[in-house]
Amino acid sequence: MARLNWTEQSIDDLLNIAEFISKDSVKYAVIQIRRIRERARTLKTQPSLGRIVPELNNDSTRELILGNYRIIYKFISEERIDILTVHHSAKILRIELL
Repeated sequence: MARLNWTEQSIDDLLNIAEFISKDSVKYAVIQIRRIRERARTLKTQPSLGRIVPELNNDSTRELILGNYRIIYKFISEERIDILTVHHSAKILRIELL
C-alpha cells in the first residue's frame, strides 16, 4: 500500500478551497475537504486509477476528478504517491506548479 504525500502546494490548495467555500458555509467547506481527502485515499491501493493529465501526457502524472476539482498526483514509487495540487477545473492549469 502506497503512502500519500500531500505537497505544500496541495495543502495550500485545500486551505484555499476551504476558505473560499466557508464564506458561504463552514459545514460544506468541511464536507468538501473531507470528500477530496477520501477520494485521494483510494490511490493508496489503486495508484493508476486516475487518468493521465492531458496537458502533460506523462504516464506517472495523473488526476482524479471529483466534481469541479482535479486531484493531480504523481506516482513516485510503489511506496509513495505525491498529491501535487487540487485544482478547480474552471481555472487554467499552470504547468509550472507540477
